[in-house]
Amino acid sequence: MTLRATLIGFSAILMWALLALFTAASGRMPPFQLSAICFLIGSLPGITVLAARPERMRLLRQPAKVWATGIAGLFGYHFLYFTALRNAPAVEASLIAYLWPLFIVVGSALLPGERLRGHHVAGALAGLAGTVLIVGRNGFSFDGAYLLGYAAAFLCAFAWAAYSLATRRFGAVSTDVVTGFCLATSLLSFLCHLMLETTVWPQTGFEWLAVAGLGLMPVGAAFYAWDYGVKNGDIQILGAASYAAPLLSTLVLVVTGFAEPSWRIGLACLLVTGGAVLAARDMIFRRRAPATA
Repeated sequence: MTLRATLIGFSAILMWALLALFTAASGRMPPFQLSAICFLIGSLPGITVLAARPERMRLLRQPAKVWATGIAGLFGYHFLYFTALRNAPAVEASLIAYLWPLFIVVGSALLPGERLRGHHVAGALAGLAGTVLIVGRNGFSFDGAYLLGYAAAFLCAFAWAAYSLATRRFGAVSTDVVTGFCLATSLLSFLCHLMLETTVWPQTGFEWLAVAGLGLMPVGAAFYAWDYGVKNGDIQILGAASYAAPLLSTLVLVVTGFAEPSWRIGLACLLVTGGAVLAARDMIFRRRAPATA
C-alpha cells in the first residue's frame, strides 16, 4: 500500500515537470487568469467522477478546517508564488520557493508515527543542491530591494509544505475534496485577475492546447495524485524526490529545444537522483521478514 501510494504521489512530480514547458507554450496570458482557467479544467476529472457516482458527493461534507487547509494550500501557494515573481528576480524567487521539499522532510518529524532520520535530511539537501545548480545556472544576486518578493517566496514554500503535512493528518478525508479545492482556487484566481490583471487570450490553437495540458496534468491530475500520495505513501521520500521536478522540467526543455544541455544538468541529475535514492533507502533496501515454518 505504501509503495503504490508513494508511486502515485511521485506521478504528481512527473506531471509538475511539464509545468514550465506548457507554461512557455501557453502564450502571454497573465498568471492569475491562467491559474483560474487551469484550475477550472483541473476540477473536471473530479466533477466527472462525482457525476458518474453521485453517492460520492457525501464525501465532500468535511469540517471547515479541511476546506480551509485545502484552499489555503492550493490558492495560497499560487498567490504567494505569483507575488514573489512580481516582486523579485525569477531565479532567486524560484530557489527560495523550492525550499518546500526540504520543509516537508524536516516537518514530517512532527507527524504521528513518522521518524526522521539523517539520510532523509541528507537526501533532501542533495536534492536542494541539484536545484541550486539548475535554477542558479547564471548565478545569484540577492538584493534587499526585493525583500517583499523573497518573503513571499519563503511563505510560498512554507504554505505548500504546511498544506502537504496537514493533508497527511487528514488521511481519512477522501481525495474527492480536491475537486472542491480546485474550483475554489479557480474562483479566487479569477477575482485576483479581475483586480490585478488585463485579460489576454491565447492566439493560436497550439496555445489553447498548452493551456488544456496545464489544466489536465500539472494543475489538475497532479494535485489529486499528490493528495493521495502524501496521505497514504512515504511523505519523506516524496519530499526528497520532489526536487526531481525542476530537474525533469529542465530536461524536458532541453529535449524540446527550449534550453541547452550543460554539465550543470548532468551533475544535478546525479545529486537529485542520489538524494532521492538516499531518502528512500529504507524502502529500497527493506529486509524481508523471514518466512514462518
